[in-house]
Amino acid sequence: MANHKSALKRIRQNEVRKVRNRYYHKTARTALKVLRNEEDKAAATEQLPKVISLLDKLAKKNIIHKNKAANLKSKLTKHVNKLA
Repeated sequence: MANHKSALKRIRQNEVRKVRNRYYHKTARTALKVLRNEEDKAAATEQLPKVISLLDKLAKKNIIHKNKAANLKSKLTKHVNKLA
């Protein structure tokens, strides 16, 4: 167990941030799943910018790596363009 006041504060901050980051990450994964399962091109085209924005925010906050965000955006864009 930590002995310093600053170390105890750091532990509390880390826990809060871990919970917050986990929420953001889970929300993004759910949005990705919804978009991937979308069959209607119009609805998917409407959702795509929102999901891309979400991925950019996660990459900016270092919750996911910037290259992972780029790969996901590319794959999603291809998926939406392929829908008939």
